[in-house]
Amino acid sequence: MNDTYPSRRSSSDKPTEKRSLLERLTDFISPEPDSRGELLEILQDAHERNLIDADSLSMIEGVFQVSELSARDIMVPRAQMDAINIADTPADFIPFMLEKAHSRYPVYEGNRDNVIGVLLAKDLLRYYAEEEFDVRGMLRPAVFIPESKRLNVLLHDFRVNRNHIAIVVDEYGGVAGLITIEDVLEQIVGDIEDEYDFDEESGNIIASPDGRYRVRALTEIEQFNEEFGTHLSDEEVDTIGGLVTHHFGRVPHRGEKVRLGDLIFEVQRADARQIHMLLVRKDPLAGQRERDAQHVQT
Repeated sequence: MNDTYPSRRSSSDKPTEKRSLLERLTDFISPEPDSRGELLEILQDAHERNLIDADSLSMIEGVFQVSELSARDIMVPRAQMDAINIADTPADFIPFMLEKAHSRYPVYEGNRDNVIGVLLAKDLLRYYAEEEFDVRGMLRPAVFIPESKRLNVLLHDFRVNRNHIAIVVDEYGGVAGLITIEDVLEQIVGDIEDEYDFDEESGNIIASPDGRYRVRALTEIEQFNEEFGTHLSDEEVDTIGGLVTHHFGRVPHRGEKVRLGDLIFEVQRADARQIHMLLVRKDPLAGQRERDAQHVQT
């Protein structure tokens, strides 16, 4: 009777042996990556096969990017630093701090090359509670780093020392700018909102299924006009990122929007110095405005 029924195989029989052989063949055909580039290619292939999502891939790529960048690449330049002069009174600089809305401010004495400490905005609460308020006594020690310091090393130092801001100095000891832990982290998570790949060979303008376009900020305005049928001026600036920055009057932050003609430009990626990527879509109210204008004329 036993011969009429197939015998049950344990998990250690031939199927396992076949899988082990397949694994060995796979290892032989596709060895471990020998370089960072090969590893990124494997990760991108995994994304294409839906093994990892776009957000995870972007963050991993950001981690690799952090190890390749230095403080000078993403620092806020000295000219754009929001700093406080120790000679000013709290009544003088508190409105400035409220306008800028940072949590930490470098404090200098005499000139911006002489940073003597960092003032935390929350420490100013004592100004309203104490009769005698000494700004100099409220300062936290300033951390100075060279322009060449790698971001991965800097991020480790920020975490270990529980510090959030560092003053970047040049080779002569002068202040070149500042950098915060948020600036470093944005290099990792800044591309999380990317909805589709954008490699170097894809061009400057890519359409998405939802009707939006991803546009490199360095795209020439002439090329942009040809693609979108617009007539944006290139008399003052050459690139679409420069045009958007010109309309803001400053370098905008990620998520900020501006309408130029019938198009809405949203900053998708930017640092303290320039815009890197824009999301562009047609203004849904543009048609209504045209109809309203024609109605007024008639």
